[in-house]
Amino acid sequence: MVNEPSSPASPAPAPRKSRRDLRILWWTNAIDGLGTQASGIVLPLLILDLGHPAAAAGSFASAVAVAGVVLGPVVARPADHGHRRALLIGSAALAAAAMSGLTAALFWWRPPLWAVLGLAFTERLCAFAHEAAARGALAHVARREDVTRGAAGLQAGDQAALVVGPGLGGALFEAARPLPFLADALSYAATALGIRALRAPLDTPAPGRRRTPVTSGFRTVLGSAPLRMVLVWASAASVLVTLLSYTAMFVLDGGTTVGLVLSASGAAGLLGALLAPGLVTRLGARRAVVLATWLLLVPAGVLVTADAAASYATGFALLALLLPTVTVVLSGVLVRAVPREVQSQAGAAVGAAAALAAAGCPALAAGLVTWRGPHTPAVLCLALLALLAVYTQGAAGRSLTAEADARPRAEEADARPRTDQPAPAARPSAGEDERP
Repeated sequence: MVNEPSSPASPAPAPRKSRRDLRILWWTNAIDGLGTQASGIVLPLLILDLGHPAAAAGSFASAVAVAGVVLGPVVARPADHGHRRALLIGSAALAAAAMSGLTAALFWWRPPLWAVLGLAFTERLCAFAHEAAARGALAHVARREDVTRGAAGLQAGDQAALVVGPGLGGALFEAARPLPFLADALSYAATALGIRALRAPLDTPAPGRRRTPVTSGFRTVLGSAPLRMVLVWASAASVLVTLLSYTAMFVLDGGTTVGLVLSASGAAGLLGALLAPGLVTRLGARRAVVLATWLLLVPAGVLVTADAAASYATGFALLALLLPTVTVVLSGVLVRAVPREVQSQAGAAVGAAAALAAAGCPALAAGLVTWRGPHTPAVLCLALLALLAVYTQGAAGRSLTAEADARPRAEEADARPRTDQPAPAARPSAGEDERP
């Protein structure tokens, strides 16, 4: 419900963005990630535990990856055309229903494989739809001066879920097979309620504006120098992380060892996400990105010579500590440089490109380890990182400077009164607008 303007002659200002909404977005993102990590880690174990072959789990993972690449850009378009809130709430509610169905099936009988995979696939499709719609939410919830901080909070939630989720899922699965999926259902329900509680207008289509074509996201990214840098960096990071992660899985002995390495990486990533806003504030976006990119050569060098779990853990932890600084800056660039009507579409374009770039990395890692030795993938990653650092040194100087120059004009435009929007909702109380 909105209030009437105090005077017909005075134009209504743009809706006020509350830090209460930003906190809700952080918490819903973290809770959603926690449930997804808890159930995702045990789904292959469930398939094996029900007596089905490992090939079934592998085929399911491949089908899910392909579906995610296709569905993201498709869902992003209606999200940018006035249906973001409905998509966020609806996808979370449907995913909660799918996980509730799987939980009930596991509690009461031994479900067939088609039922397990059907419900899990439904949940994954809903998760992809939710992720695609959520890519534009930060621009609607966070004030312009809070974008870097908001992106860091989302990154911290992702890393916290990565640290806690797998262990929680494993413990719940040991207690009873349905419990991880029950936890995921509850997390989706909490996410839907959290999105519903947001007061910021997530859907703000401009009246009379022609709807954007399907290719708008890709065209927007390719037509902007800062966004092209985001695309290159996201694709390169996806390749590097996927290639190194699968190399560790193939080289290290035992799932417990791999789990400890990934846990160390997740903890370091959480610390990096918490430190990133302060580092970016002190150094500036350009210097922070360039410095972090060159420093990534250090963990790559550690992994080149790694021969034990401890050295792998050290390399992955250093990698995860540095990456959030770049992620936070580039997430802010994506929010500020992309028009609101294509926020989700541009984010989906970047995500699809990153996923496609990393699609062959598992097979590449296996081939390099088998034919050239366990250190070959890390050597390749070291060479790619050196090229990425050289590219970033030049591109950041041009792209981030141009993006920073455009920011004052955007802030001035945001500050001007707007006559094409309804009057704002009632001003939140002082307690709602304080920093967390």
